[in-house]
Amino acid sequence: MEAIVTNEMKNAKINGEVEKVTKIFRIQVSKTKKPLFFYLNLAKKHIKMGNDVELCALGLAIPTIIVIAEILKNNGWAIEKSIMTSTIEAKEDKEGRGAPKAKLDILLGSAKSVDQSTGSARE
Repeated sequence: MEAIVTNEMKNAKINGEVEKVTKIFRIQVSKTKKPLFFYLNLAKKHIKMGNDVELCALGLAIPTIIVIAEILKNNGWAIEKSIMTSTIEAKEDKEGRGAPKAKLDILLGSAKSVDQSTGSARE
């Protein structure tokens, strides 16, 4: 599946002991390949399993990941851990020049208030 590119592992050390291994799933969102709700449901599925999700987008797909992240946060499914912005060189055109493109990465983690059995937020 083109949505999940990497599966990274992170160890959290507290007082010298390894606590829990957290998986980070990177989802590269496209403006044209799949609809917004495909990426939203994919991210929600991995967040419900207790994994972190990194949403990545280039150029015109950036508003899509912002909408996905806001839906997940407003419904109490995820919390925002970090936002990273950068500029990359896109593919070269016919004259051999590369065009800069904006890149946005949003790292989301599972909200502690999520009820794992129903998927609804506790108040």
